This record gives sequence, structure tokens and C-alpha cells, in this order.
Amino acid sequence: MTHLAPLAGADLKNNGCAPRIMFERARGTRDFGPAEMGRRLAFEKLCDEVAIRYGFQRVATPTFERLELFTAKSGAGVVDQLYAFKDRSDRDLTLRPELTAPVMRMIAEQRGQIPKPARYSYFGSCFRYEESKRGRYREFWQYGCEVIGAPGPLTEAEVVSFACAIMSATGLKEWELKIGHVGILNDILDNLGLEGDAVGNAMRLLDKGDFEGLEASGINSTAVGNLQSLSQLNGGAETLSNAREIISSMGVESEALDQLEEMLASLDALGANPPSLVVDLTVARGLDYYTGMVFEIMVDTLGGEGQVCGGGSYRLFHLFELDELDPCCGFGLGFDRVLLALEIQAENDGSSEVVPGENSGPGMLAIIPFKVDNSQVLPLVAQLRSSGQPVTLELRSRKTGRSLAWADALGAQFAMVVGPRDIESGQVTIKRLSDGVEAACEMSAEAINQAISSM
Repeated sequence: MTHLAPLAGADLKNNGCAPRIMFERARGTRDFGPAEMGRRLAFEKLCDEVAIRYGFQRVATPTFERLELFTAKSGAGVVDQLYAFKDRSDRDLTLRPELTAPVMRMIAEQRGQIPKPARYSYFGSCFRYEESKRGRYREFWQYGCEVIGAPGPLTEAEVVSFACAIMSATGLKEWELKIGHVGILNDILDNLGLEGDAVGNAMRLLDKGDFEGLEASGINSTAVGNLQSLSQLNGGAETLSNAREIISSMGVESEALDQLEEMLASLDALGANPPSLVVDLTVARGLDYYTGMVFEIMVDTLGGEGQVCGGGSYRLFHLFELDELDPCCGFGLGFDRVLLALEIQAENDGSSEVVPGENSGPGMLAIIPFKVDNSQVLPLVAQLRSSGQPVTLELRSRKTGRSLAWADALGAQFAMVVGPRDIESGQVTIKRLSDGVEAACEMSAEAINQAISSM
């Protein structure tokens, strides 16, 4: 009895040979083999360990959501970037393109009745219909967090410190934390008399560093010059005094600047120590919903796709008529991009370990029964697994050499052939596959574990 019918597209008339499958991966997606998956699991575990230390609790949301959740947040134009579809009841749905809005929706469905402040972390796959290139895929993974119900500089410092802690824990050596504050720009543009769409347009030009465009939009040359001076500060927290002078010369008293200064002081006190910290007051990401501090983490080795993390303070709960929960603060970390940066670093350093801890824990032991009844081996397999020792069992009867080659190809670190003489004597020999070193011991779980740990 077969479990599955032949796949559509399989060529079953191939001169008696194995079927030829006509399928391939969808564009912009990837397969992950055991080695890659081990690395990804190690990174996810690392993120979760840091999250626990920072008091974040893991949550999860569905892979697909109502389409209006994302059009309400980003406008109807976003549909072209989504995997949107109709279900059999003609409802508009989409695969999620990011994880912040779904978490907000989850909280809204509870009518905001959550312990406040709440610290949530999350991890999952997201989908965007865009051109695939290095570091960007149509299916990608995101790790992130949200703090709800406690706005202010201290919350912002906690969120940025959490992101920095993850980056530090990965062992990535060269990355830059860039921090700005949308509120400062809003104060300046409001003082210049800009309103509505004119503010958004000016913000976008500032984010691009297009100062000629700013002047062409009607902002006077003196103000443009001051804004350009702000953009050129690009130093650490010490640059805020210079920024204050420039902003004051424009006749602006910015409370947001005081908040940023307080946030940076808290960040320092929390022990965040990025390799490079730059205060960039013209960073203006997510104009439609970011309202306060904004930050980005950049990795130069990734080139044009160098941003691996971004976030800040934002307002979204007004979409659910829960304005009292705004503003929130959070970030999204590009799981795949950080891994790519770590792989580049490991390759440059000649390291076999990309993510700290990916090769930790007991090595896999391959147990190979040879000319013995399996019933004489299975209790030992069970005892070893119960003790925490990973064990893979040879399921095919073949020559020992082929079984050892299979164990090595599988990635097992140790192998143990159990034959009639081993059963009779109660002694076995464990072989380390990387260099052939052997150790003899009693055929018990305790003795085998000790032998492996001493090899």
C-alpha cells in the first residue's frame, strides 16, 4: 500500500528508471539542509535567550491575515508588494509581510486587556512580492519585539538595548547603531510652517539627503543650510550639544531633543556598547506611523542591503480605536541578513562556527548493529537518549564500512559498532569519526556518556 499517489508532473515513463520530477522551488524561496537548519535554530535560540533576560515573552500570530490590516497601516498601494488572495468565501487575505501589525491586531482582539506594560517578542516567516537578490527573499524570517503601554525614553532605551544585546551575542564584530528622532524633525518643520503632505515630502527628502530638493520644495536656503548642518553631525551622544545650538538658531525649542538625550543616557547606563553609535537626526523611517525615536542597525559588509534591524516609537493602535495604548516601541530584525553577515565574517576569519553555540551540546552518536538482533541494542539506544545523548540508529543491514561512511556523511561525531562479541563481553568501542580516535568502555549508557565526554 502506497501512502501517496504519484505527484502531478512526475514522468513515470522513463525507460524503467526512477520518476523524473518536473517541479522546482518557487522563486525567492529557499530550502535549508540539516547544517543550515542547525545554524538557524542556534540563532533563534540565542535571540530567545536574550529576550528572556530582557523580560520579553514570546507570542505568535497566523501566517495569513485579513488584507485590510495592512492596507489600513500602509495604504492601498502596498497590495502590489503582497501575496494577496481571496479565500473560498471571497474574503481578501494575504500572507503577512511583517509581524508588527499582526501583534497589534492580536492585542486589539483582546480589547487591550493585557498586563501593561507588556513586553512581547516574536519570530516567524514573512512574505513580500519583490525582486529577489542577495540578502532579500520573497519568503524571509523576522525576529522582533514590542513594548506596549509604557511610552517614553526609558522604554526606547530598553528596546534599543535589547537589539544591541542580540547583535553582541551573535559575535558580529562590525556593525553600526544609528539613532534619530522623528519628533525633532517634526518640531523643525512645524516651525517652518509646513503642514500635511508637505511635512511628509520634506521628511522623505531629508531621509535621502536631497537638500536641493528641499530648497526646490519652497524651504528657504537658510533653513536648508541648518538642516544640512544637522545631517553632517553624525557623531555619538556628544553631538547633541551641537545639534541643540543649530536647532536653537532656527528658533525651535524641541522637547523631543531632550527626550533623545535622556534616552541615550539610559542606553549607556544599560550597558549597550555597539561597535559604532551615530546620532543621525535626519533618519526619518516609517513616516506614516513612527513618531518618536527611530533607529537602524547597519552592517557594511552587506553592501546596499546593509540594514539588518530597524525600529522605534510609533502609533498604530488608533487603527483599532485603542489610542490609549499609543505610542508603542519595537523593532524588526532581519534574521536572514544577520545570518548572511555572520557567514561572511566566518568565511573571512576561516571559522567553522558561524553562530555561537551552533556546534554545542553532545555530539551525535551513530549506533550500528552488526550481525546481532536489534532487540539486543534497542534498550541501550533508549537509555542513551533518555540521558540526553543524541543517537541515530543504523536502520539498514549492510557492511560496516558503508555504515560508518553513512554516519560520517550524516554529521555524526561518534560511531559505535555493536556485534556479537560486544554483546557477549559487555564491552564496546566508540570511534570519533573526525580523526579515528577510539575509546573502549562498558556497554552501559553511563559508561558510554563518560567515554564520549572524555574524547
